[in-house]
Order: sequence, then structure tokens, then C-alpha cells
Amino acid sequence: MKIEPLILPPKDYSPTLNVIDTKVTVLVSNALTHSYEITLQSGENGAGPPLHCHDWDESFYVLAGTIEFTCAEKTELCGAGTLVHVPAGTLHSFRYGVNGGEMLEFTGQNSLATQAFTAVSEAISIEPSDHTEIPDLVEVLSQNGVIVAA
Repeated sequence: MKIEPLILPPKDYSPTLNVIDTKVTVLVSNALTHSYEITLQSGENGAGPPLHCHDWDESFYVLAGTIEFTCAEKTELCGAGTLVHVPAGTLHSFRYGVNGGEMLEFTGQNSLATQAFTAVSEAISIEPSDHTEIPDLVEVLSQNGVIVAA
């Protein structure tokens, strides 16, 4: 199958997903590229995923605000212009800073990230202070290749 060039203006973006209070816009999935995925993500203060890992590489480029990344037990506050690379199998998480933040996410080959984001957005609506749906979240993520740390 031949992979075609792609130009994607904002009017053609997929609808924004709500993934654990992170707004995720899938710019391109591996269904189109046959390798990597790119998403645009943003969130308010304190939002972000639990500590987790998966079988694909992931890189983040901070566009605005601050985002606190934890990777392999090291935590760092990252501002605009920072690139964070997370190799496959590395425990990681992030939290948006005081004024929120925005970043691009790039995933490696065989990523299930956009599949997981879609599944979580469709199945789970967690409020920041509501922990009753956490077991459901862990189950949906595990069904999509993401292992949440205990």
C-alpha cells in the first residue's frame, strides 16, 4: 500500500478528545502514516495521566506553559521549547503546570496511543477529584497496550 503525502489544515482535524482532563487532538494516526502518530495535547493545572508505560517510544514537545514530566523516577518542570523523549517500556507521567500547558506528542512505530485516547474519551469521564472510575480507567488503558503503575 502506497502512503500518500498529507497536508492537514486545522479545519480538517479530528474532534478533540477528553482524556483524563487532557484535551487531545489526533493530528495523524498510524493508520495514515503506517508508522508514527502525532497529537496536540493541552490541559489545565494538575491534569495528566497516572504513572504508566507502554511498548512504543513517545516524545513530547512543549509549546506553551509548563508541564512537569516524570520519567524513570526523575521529575523535571519543562517550559516551552523543551523536548522530552520517553523510550518504550519507561515508566512516565506528566502534570500540567499552574497556568496549564500545551504540547505535541509524537509516538513510535506500532503505537496504540490514539486508539487508547479514543477508548478512554468514549468510556471514562473522570473529574479531577473523583477517583471512583479509576479501576475502569486502568482496564480501558490495559486493553489498549498501556500498563498503569500500581
